[in-house]
Amino acid sequence: MHKLDTYYIGGQWVAPAPGGQLHEMVCPVTETVTGTVHLGTQADVERAVAAARAAWPAWSATSVASRVALLTRIIECYTARYEELAGAVSTEIGAPVKLSHELQARVGLAQLQSTRAALESFEFAERRGTTEIVREAVGVVALITPWNWPLNQIAAKVAPALAAGCTIVLKPSEIAPLDARLFTEILHEAGVPPGVFNLVYGDGATVGAALSSHPDVDMVSITGSTRAGAQVATNAAGTVKRVAQELGGKSPNLVFDDADLPTAVKASVLACMLNSGQTCIAPTRLLVQRKHYEAAVEVACATANALKVGDPAAPDTILGPISNRAQYEKVQHMIAVGVEEGARLVAGGPGRPAHLSRGFFARPTVFADVRNDMAIAREEIFGPVLAILPFDTEEEAIAIANDTPYGLAAYVWSGDAARARRVAARLRAGSVQINGAKMDLAAPFGGMKASGNGREHGAFGLAEFLEYKQITGCAQ
Repeated sequence: MHKLDTYYIGGQWVAPAPGGQLHEMVCPVTETVTGTVHLGTQADVERAVAAARAAWPAWSATSVASRVALLTRIIECYTARYEELAGAVSTEIGAPVKLSHELQARVGLAQLQSTRAALESFEFAERRGTTEIVREAVGVVALITPWNWPLNQIAAKVAPALAAGCTIVLKPSEIAPLDARLFTEILHEAGVPPGVFNLVYGDGATVGAALSSHPDVDMVSITGSTRAGAQVATNAAGTVKRVAQELGGKSPNLVFDDADLPTAVKASVLACMLNSGQTCIAPTRLLVQRKHYEAAVEVACATANALKVGDPAAPDTILGPISNRAQYEKVQHMIAVGVEEGARLVAGGPGRPAHLSRGFFARPTVFADVRNDMAIAREEIFGPVLAILPFDTEEEAIAIANDTPYGLAAYVWSGDAARARRVAARLRAGSVQINGAKMDLAAPFGGMKASGNGREHGAFGLAEFLEYKQITGCAQ
C-alpha cells in the first residue's frame, strides 16, 4: 500500500498541516484501493509559496551556465531512475508497460533535454541603441498538472520554469501522485536549492484554488480540462497574474481522396486510441472525403477490433484501462449518447470487452455517419472513441474541422503537398501535423479558442516564464 503523506517544501519532506483529507488511490485494473494521498490545505499552500518566495531572489540571479548545469544533473538523475518512473505511471494510471517505457517516461526526458538545449542558446537581453531589452523571470509560479501524461506535463512546466529563473510550487494530479514523488526525489538528488521547487498534493477545489488566487504567486500554468482552466483564470483574476492554459481538444483529422487511405486511416485510429484515448491532441474526429468514405470506415473498424485491451503488464497489450472511475463512467455515458444520437456503431460499444470482468476497461469504439452537431463530435470524450464524418470538398472539410469550440491540434493527410500545406494554414489549431509527421518538441505547443493560451516546449516554453523589461539611457 502506498502512503503519500508528506510534501516537499523548502528542500525537505514535511508533514501536512492539520485538516487535510485522504484521497484513495484506486488501481484501474482491479478497482482495489492501493494507497492513500494526503490532500493539502490552504496552510500547506502558504508554507510552499513562502518557501518559493524566499528562494526567488537568489535563484533568479543565477547564471545561465549554472541553470544549464542543474538541468544536466536532473537529466542524469532522471535517466538513472527511468525504469522506476515508467513503472510508476503504469501503476497509477494503468498505462501498458510498453507505452509507459517507450512514450510516457521517454517524453518527460525529452522535455528536459529540449529545455536544456533551448536555454544554452537563449537570448535574455538585446541592445537597441541606448535601450537594453531584457527578459527576466516572472517570479513564483504555480504549476498544475494532469494525470494522463503526467511526466510529460510535469517536465514540460518544471524544466522551463527552472531555466527561466522562477521558483515553483507544483500541484500534480491526485490521481497520478507516484511519478510526481519520484520526479521530486530526482530534483532533490540533482541539487535543486531549497525552496526553488516545492510539491503539495491536493485537489483543484482546495489547493488549486489557493495557488491560483494567492497574491504571492506571479503566474499559474495549468494543463487540464477547459472547465478547470476557466476556473483557474477566474481565481487568478483578482491578483492580475499571468495564466497559461493548455486545455481540452476535439481534434479534426482530414483525409483527402489522394491520401494513402489504408496508411492514413490505420495511423489515425491508432493515434486516437493511444493511451486509451486519454490524450488532449487525440485525432478524435476523422473527416474522410466521400469517394473513399466507406472504405475508410472498414479500415477503421478492422483496426479498432484488432487492438488488444487488457492487463497493462502484458507485453502485447495495446490499450490499458481508463485511468479512473469517474472518467470511465463519462466515457461509457458518451458512448451511449452516440448510440442515442443515431450514429452508426461499427466497432466497440458500451461496457467492457467481453473477456474482462472488472477494471475500468473500455472497448475501442468507432462511430460512422456522425454529424458535426452531435455531442460525440463536439464534446471531448477522453476515451477510445472515434467519430467518422464524410465531406465532399476541401472547403467543406475546412468548415467542419473549424466548427468546434476547441483549437488544440489538427491533422491533414493528402498526397498533394501543396494542398496539405494550404489546408493546414486555414485550420484554427495550435498545431497541425501533415501525413503522420511527429510532434516537434522544440516548436511551440498550445491551443486556440477553448483549448487555451500560452505555449510550451523548447524556447517557446522557456519564454512563457519570462517578462520583458526595457532599460533606456544605457551608455553606447
